[in-house]
Amino acid sequence: MTPRELLRQAAAQLALAGVASPEYDASVLLAHVLGVPRSGLFLIDEVAAAHSDEFEALINRRSEREPLQHLTGNAAFRHIELAVGPGVFVPRPETELLAGWAIEQAQALPSARVVDLCTGSGAVALSIADEVPNAHVHAVELDPQAHDWAARNVLNSQVDLRLGDMAEAFTDLDGTVDVVTANPPYIPMEAWESVAVEARDHDPSLALWSGDDGLDAMRVVERTAARLLKPGGVVGAEHADVQGVSAPEVFLQTNRWVDVRDHRDLAGRPRFVTARLAR
Repeated sequence: MTPRELLRQAAAQLALAGVASPEYDASVLLAHVLGVPRSGLFLIDEVAAAHSDEFEALINRRSEREPLQHLTGNAAFRHIELAVGPGVFVPRPETELLAGWAIEQAQALPSARVVDLCTGSGAVALSIADEVPNAHVHAVELDPQAHDWAARNVLNSQVDLRLGDMAEAFTDLDGTVDVVTANPPYIPMEAWESVAVEARDHDPSLALWSGDDGLDAMRVVERTAARLLKPGGVVGAEHADVQGVSAPEVFLQTNRWVDVRDHRDLAGRPRFVTARLAR
């Protein structure tokens, strides 16, 4: 069959399964199987039977709502490619905005010290290290499986990666950090039904759920950032789009922070909060 015929059938199958972007996902998987960029798919006249069978198997798995990135084994994030798979949270495009904010903060300093809490795959930490070469970047992850993925991703970087609880991490850096970032779990337990199947059934639970209001981890981020940052240092933390008021309130109610503000994503939804430790 031709690539066009395969893609038409695959996209129809994915759409019936409720996949949000069936045409895109089908093209990514076919390009993955054939070892070509998506732009090169239509330069191929016919797909060999062995490749067609491999593609069909991947489409069937995607129809079961297995994450696209688990099937290809990688995820793009800003200017880097990350190895991902079962056991680690797949980084989302929205989080690139938080990373971009942190990169701007670090670039404004001669030699910034940055700590990334709840690092997961290492996406934010590695992006900062990649785009701000003179920064000293540290990251921590609680889940051993996710930590293994992060270790693989930061292997050839200067990121200081540690396994542990963010609440107790980096006591050796207390009061010396310029920028703290976090993409903590933030989904309330009661929101289980509304979470996309790809996340609910395949992302690790430690990366998703955070108490009755979804802000238990955010409160730990606030306390840990206050301990790590030097006076005037800044923290940025991602949250759910319904937490545009409640997440900043976590910082405001402690009276430790100034310049507390929320930031929207490209779709105009509340996405991450930033604050500066009072001097």
